[in-house]
Amino acid sequence: MYVVTSEQMRALDNHVIHRIGIPAAALMENAGKAIAEEVLKLCLSERGRRNGLPSSGTSGAAGTASAPAQASGQERGEALTEHSTAMGPPFAANDLALEMSRPSPVLDGDVRLPTALSAQEHWLILVGKGHNGGDGVVAARHLRDAGVRVTLLYAAEPSSLTGEAAVQRDAAAALGIPALVHGRAAVDYGAFTGIVDALLGTGASGAPRGAYAALIQAANDSGLPVVSADIPSGLDADTGARHEPCISAAVTVCLAFLKRGLVQYPGAESAGRVVVRSIGIPASLCREQGVRTHLLTPQVLRTELDADVTRYRTAEGHKGTYGHVLTVGGSRTMSGAGLLASRAALRAGCGLVTWALPASLVLPLSGAAPEIMLAPATDEESGGNWNEASAGRVLELAKTRDVLAVGPGLGRFDGDSRWLRRLWEAWEGPLVVDADALNMLSSSGDFSAWRPRSAATVLTPHPGEMSRLLGTPTAELQQDRIGAATGFAAEHGVTLVLKGARTVVASPDGQAYINTTGTSGMATGGTGDVLTGIIASLLAQGYAGPSAAALGVWLHGRAGEWAARHRGHPASVIAGDVIDML
Repeated sequence: MYVVTSEQMRALDNHVIHRIGIPAAALMENAGKAIAEEVLKLCLSERGRRNGLPSSGTSGAAGTASAPAQASGQERGEALTEHSTAMGPPFAANDLALEMSRPSPVLDGDVRLPTALSAQEHWLILVGKGHNGGDGVVAARHLRDAGVRVTLLYAAEPSSLTGEAAVQRDAAAALGIPALVHGRAAVDYGAFTGIVDALLGTGASGAPRGAYAALIQAANDSGLPVVSADIPSGLDADTGARHEPCISAAVTVCLAFLKRGLVQYPGAESAGRVVVRSIGIPASLCREQGVRTHLLTPQVLRTELDADVTRYRTAEGHKGTYGHVLTVGGSRTMSGAGLLASRAALRAGCGLVTWALPASLVLPLSGAAPEIMLAPATDEESGGNWNEASAGRVLELAKTRDVLAVGPGLGRFDGDSRWLRRLWEAWEGPLVVDADALNMLSSSGDFSAWRPRSAATVLTPHPGEMSRLLGTPTAELQQDRIGAATGFAAEHGVTLVLKGARTVVASPDGQAYINTTGTSGMATGGTGDVLTGIIASLLAQGYAGPSAAALGVWLHGRAGEWAARHRGHPASVIAGDVIDML
């Protein structure tokens, strides 16, 4: 699934209208009808259920993600291959649902809402003066045809609408659809059952002002469910920044292609359930027009990254078939991090794992995980700590391993940046850099002068670590996570995994993938170490850097969801639970 910026969406609109010849009026008609269909689905699924009427069959809170905690392996496999994530709290991907929706049969022919339900519905359509407002007027027309009472509320004088929006304004007036204008008369929001937000589209920038700000605030204060057209008014379509005021939507009907602002926080919080609806713009145009950001789904993993979430294993394989990971980490006060990364690597499917750690920790940790081989990488005099001289021992161990994963529980020590640089430049195989190894990188002062690596290199920073790598305040970085990740990955020739809500995976060639699996329960110590082990394991099994990172992030989040279900609540999840659910 493609994810576009507002500028890319404008270019796609212009191309399809002026180069392909699809009329703008046709796109607006399709958009308005899609919005109306999603309003009707909401009416049928929510109020219809309360009145004992059949639901529309749309995904509810449990959606496709609901599954028993002790599901069989086959059931888990089926759940993993679901195309969309239509999940609700508390186990959902960042507590937000996102789905691809097919057209509803509700508007086909003369089908209408059941009389008992239509008599209860009266929707207020907030209309801006741009194309977004035109979409809202079309939606009002289709809703009325389906038996729903509607009233238009224009933010500005209706005469200010131009182009296709003006055509729709005139059609609504000719049909006798009731219309109000902001500022002319008081609006009794208590007379309505829902609101369509068609005020500001992707072209808007900055905080809403005047009538727009007043209508947004009134809609939020009304307590009514709000369905936003394309993007909630007040939300930055590119960064996800939430201006004040900003609509808090129950449903956002995203038109044509997913907008970046809907999959980044804090904006995603305002979007509610996001439904992506086609309006007639061919998806193939995205590739032609240079769109390089995708929502990370099983289908995208297969088609764009040659990675299958089912992780098929050949019947004649053996432990050597699936690679050997060397984990480098752990210290006297943080030995658990290296253990978690090593265990996760095994659970993710590699054949062998060796854990390189200080010599003084080998005996205390023997048997902690009998499947993991322990290898001393420092002398006994180190006191359980790493030193610059240990780089030679690590490189010696790496000669017979396939992947090097450096950082979990490593700590800081004298000469650590030089230690890491030696590994970076001398090791010729795939490398995963995490935790304190990332801090060594950022404090080296001359990272750009390090010799570029030809093998896959994956960096996995959380926002604080990324802030140090970029020399940018964390708050500023978080305003454009996609831009920060893609810029760094391209500049340094690495795969960058920017962790957090909606983890971003950026590849050296400029492609970016936004993950939606996971749960708030994964905000606990050690889950990042688990991710390092998973990615290293997939690299050892032969996946390319971006593929291993993207599949690893997706599996990591999915395992977190299963762990939350198994434990009964996200707050009960610990890192080891995520490993157990891989």
